[in-house]
Amino acid sequence: MPINKICKPTEDVQNGHYIFLNLKYFVQMKKTILLISLFLTSFINAQTVGLQLFASGLSSPVDIAHPANDARLFVVEKSGKIKIVNPNGTVNATPFITITGISTGAEQGLLGLAFHPNYATNGLFFVNYTNTAGDTVIARYGVSSDPNIANPTGTILMIIDQPFSNHNGGCLRFGPDGYLYIGMGDGGSGGDPNGYAQNTTVDTSFPSRVFLGKMLRINVDTITGSLNYGIPPTNPYAGQAGIQEIWAKGVRNPWKFSFNRLNGDLWIADVGQNIIEEVNKIESPLSDSGLNFGWNCYEGNASYSSSGTCPLYAATVAPVSVYSHTSSRCSITGGYFYTGTAYPNFSGKYIFADYCTAEIAWIDNTGNITWAYDASGVITTFGEDKDGELYICNSTSLYRVIDTSLDVETFNNQSVKVYPNPAKNLVNITCANNTLQSITIIDLLGKKVFFETVEPKLEYSINVSNLQKGIYFLEAENTTGKIVKTKLIVE
Repeated sequence: MPINKICKPTEDVQNGHYIFLNLKYFVQMKKTILLISLFLTSFINAQTVGLQLFASGLSSPVDIAHPANDARLFVVEKSGKIKIVNPNGTVNATPFITITGISTGAEQGLLGLAFHPNYATNGLFFVNYTNTAGDTVIARYGVSSDPNIANPTGTILMIIDQPFSNHNGGCLRFGPDGYLYIGMGDGGSGGDPNGYAQNTTVDTSFPSRVFLGKMLRINVDTITGSLNYGIPPTNPYAGQAGIQEIWAKGVRNPWKFSFNRLNGDLWIADVGQNIIEEVNKIESPLSDSGLNFGWNCYEGNASYSSSGTCPLYAATVAPVSVYSHTSSRCSITGGYFYTGTAYPNFSGKYIFADYCTAEIAWIDNTGNITWAYDASGVITTFGEDKDGELYICNSTSLYRVIDTSLDVETFNNQSVKVYPNPAKNLVNITCANNTLQSITIIDLLGKKVFFETVEPKLEYSINVSNLQKGIYFLEAENTTGKIVKTKLIVE
């Protein structure tokens, strides 16, 4: 499948032309032999990260979002559909919305979704897509009387002219200040040939191109002049015609950025050019001084171009962490700083991935990167649920990010054994003292997926072939009421 049919294309610019890598190419480039099962249990660098299939049947998903305090996940598909994934992993047959008039070539399509902080009362949400002219559109929509269906007609807030079909950005998120932040790529081609990322002078022929290579910030709850939105009064260029939406400049392609839902810190994963991928962290409260992330003068923490007027490196926002294009890594897929409670080992870590290798990594509080898990295919986007637990998408499915080293009570008295483990079909449970009374299997969301009482016996077999591949807890209770628990892996 060509990469432009998946979600987030990335390009290497070599000899003046693009090489768009496809999924087959990525798999061939992998450093390790990948298991063919949907759930992989191999470990790298003594890691604890794993993936558990949560929902399938998706088509080129590119974003995951949810309204505040809503247990549903809304998955954005590149073709224009937004689908609802329920807390039990089922996908609604009818999409939440299907947006038409979209171009889906190259790095284009329906790319981003953000729910208004007051969605529960106003039902408003915002999308970022590429129209048939190839330009970026930011639009507002609303939910219908049916909470699972949106009204099909929206209001366009902004149209930003795009000179090329790549580097569209696509991510949009509401910040802790209630404003909508919009990530705009530098307009495409390679190396920002027109210098858009550092430019703040309006070209009267293409006035909206001044927004390329920028982080924009708007107020969707007010109106300024003839605009369909308001300008935050603290924006660094507020009051300056044509550029007052700009919050920061100097980004190349911020495919994904996210806010720490607990403290408001902003994490931006900016896709690099030829050598370096970078992650930027802006601590809350966010600066209003007009930040410069350095592109195209700098790629990560290295010089890239001295053409035009470049600031000193010290005058730019230095990345909190970078990594180079080694071991087939070539394009960052930004994630989230973990704020959930299910997996204490993830605490204090920003978790992200490399798109080309599908490796998941984390950044600790010193900026060090640990490459923790090697998945198959590609990782196109991250998302978090209302509790701060993390999810990723590949080209067809939604997975939950889990800790595979959960500290659970094991069968330490050696009187109960489970085999084989991992298992594909039958699992055998033996009880040396012939007191086995019931078997329960629970998934990582706490849902009971199997329960059966049995007559006390020495050995009991259950069929797990109907369970989705992943990690479960198996609980065995004896006739005295004692329960022992172990991890069960279904592959």
